[in-house]
Amino acid sequence: MSERITSIMGSDNPGDAEIQTHAPGVQGRLPLTDELLRHAPSGDLFGLSQNVGMGWKPGRLNGRQFLILSTQGGLRGEDGSPVALGYHTGHWEVGLLMKAAAEEISSQGGIPFAGYVSDPCDGRSQGTTGMFDSLPYRNDAALVFRRLIRSLPTRRGVIGIATCDKGLPAMLLALAGMPQLPGIIVPGGVTLPPTEGEDAGKIQTIGARYSTGELTLEAAAELGCRACATPGGGCQFLGTAATAQVVAEAMGLTVPHAALAPSGQPIWEEMARQSSRALMAMEADGLRMGDLLTDAAVHNAMAVHAAFGGSTNLLLHIPAIAHAAGLRMPTVQDWIRINRDVPRLVSVLPNGPVFHPTIRVFLAGGVPEVMLHLRRLGVLEESVRTAAGTTLGQVLDWWETSERRHRLRGQLLEKDGIDPDSVIMSPERARQLGITSTVTFPTGNLAPEGSVIKSTSIDPSVLDAEGVYRHKGRAKVFTTEREAMRAIKNGGIQAGDVLVLIGRGPSGTGMEETYQLTSALKHLSFGKQVALLTDARFSGVSTGACIGHIGPEALAGGPIGKLRDGDLIDIVIDRSRLEGRIHFVGEGEREVTPEEGAVILARRPLHPDMRPDEALPDDTKLWAALQSVSGGTWSGNVYDVDRIVTALEAGKKALGWS
Repeated sequence: MSERITSIMGSDNPGDAEIQTHAPGVQGRLPLTDELLRHAPSGDLFGLSQNVGMGWKPGRLNGRQFLILSTQGGLRGEDGSPVALGYHTGHWEVGLLMKAAAEEISSQGGIPFAGYVSDPCDGRSQGTTGMFDSLPYRNDAALVFRRLIRSLPTRRGVIGIATCDKGLPAMLLALAGMPQLPGIIVPGGVTLPPTEGEDAGKIQTIGARYSTGELTLEAAAELGCRACATPGGGCQFLGTAATAQVVAEAMGLTVPHAALAPSGQPIWEEMARQSSRALMAMEADGLRMGDLLTDAAVHNAMAVHAAFGGSTNLLLHIPAIAHAAGLRMPTVQDWIRINRDVPRLVSVLPNGPVFHPTIRVFLAGGVPEVMLHLRRLGVLEESVRTAAGTTLGQVLDWWETSERRHRLRGQLLEKDGIDPDSVIMSPERARQLGITSTVTFPTGNLAPEGSVIKSTSIDPSVLDAEGVYRHKGRAKVFTTEREAMRAIKNGGIQAGDVLVLIGRGPSGTGMEETYQLTSALKHLSFGKQVALLTDARFSGVSTGACIGHIGPEALAGGPIGKLRDGDLIDIVIDRSRLEGRIHFVGEGEREVTPEEGAVILARRPLHPDMRPDEALPDDTKLWAALQSVSGGTWSGNVYDVDRIVTALEAGKKALGWS
């Protein structure tokens, strides 16, 4: 036993670790005045002692204080090597952005502070119980970020540095909830694609492709090794991470041309310095988050989301940002209207038609380039203020003639041989290519409260001549993602089936993301002949005939929770008119009308195998209950404090509590 302790503790001789019991302290004087000592809070005064204790020079204590928050994860050595790994590449390098931002603040006479709330990786938690914490994390992190902001009463403004699926939405919610403070977002950028290989979305299907004989073990091992070609940044496709960056810029909360910058490169690092200068100018001018984040800014974000063909997860996050800012929350009807008015203009992974990585979208001009086209269509609110201190219209005037635009678009043509106008297209070119708008919201007797599908990414080969997806097939019902994935790998799902996954909404799993399933169907040869229905949600990179967010969720009594194996399902999605329906239309050999199907479903009990996942943590159960009272999925899974308090008071009265 003593040998074990020795192996852990090492030398028993403390001579090489002499203990110091006191220190002289910092030499100098705090810049105190009679006014400060008589009237300042003790916390402000003690903060000065803390600041010099950490090494700040006493003579520089009078600068304006700015807080830098980030989602940094892992421990990165000075040479870039990992001391301890982060959860994902998206937060691995953002410490470099924090350092650049802080140095810029210091150089301008300011005092930078830094705080951290790291974030999970949806890719890493796919198919695991880690996914049960994914969406709930967003609300919790936003709460902690706001507490950190309020806990530094002397801060004059906030920089939020974040990159990925939940960390960046959490940061957006946090800053949106601080309307009286100057604030700016610094998107953490993107990783590069491998010169030869697969992107980080497709690589997540190697297990399914190997299991069905469509990929060798050797190929899987080699492709997986180089999928993340650079160590930092969000994934190379326009999933939730990239879309959140785009939305942050579209809301006017970043410096111009910030979203999708290549992580670790000089242009990316300079963005942090630009953001520091912008924040300090905002503070000097009295420009606050509440001046930037308005109903008009939310409208612009929704328009840009449609033009990019962004992740359906932003249907959860944009309403939540609006709620945090005290603004009107967009409804399904608003999304339908905007997607009918705004054409999709960006050709990018995973939507196509050409699967360009996000770095090419950045080089082609990114958000401001897309906004130039939308300006000409008259669908933007150009008078909104931006973090640059100017209106959006003035930002676009600058961008159109800027050297930056000319130089970067030229690099895309020179280095990759890609015409920038084939990545970010004019409405006329998009129309000629038959590119359709982003999302459709099907309803029907299986989704009386609605559902969502990224209809633009349904494989064109399964559409009819009018661009309509029609699929009538038999249901194969699963109550866990693991069972459904096993069926895909073992031949239990065939072309023509309707894969139904139920009980995986907020109450069942925290509304897990089911990218395992959607990616497998996308990259398996028969997958485009299979439809997927679920009350869970999808990754932003998901494509195909995958319908999620079905409401009410099964565990809340939704009709989807009453389906059985063999039930006949009829799905129609019109990609041009952005209309859709999903109906139960038969059991056994008997086919019925949608109206008759609704009557049958109403009489049925819920699926006997359906229940909240046994591994669902109490933290997520609490989140599910609070967001349900607050309006649920279609209200952005937020915490509406007034509604929660009202529900609690009503419950107390019903129980006879005082």
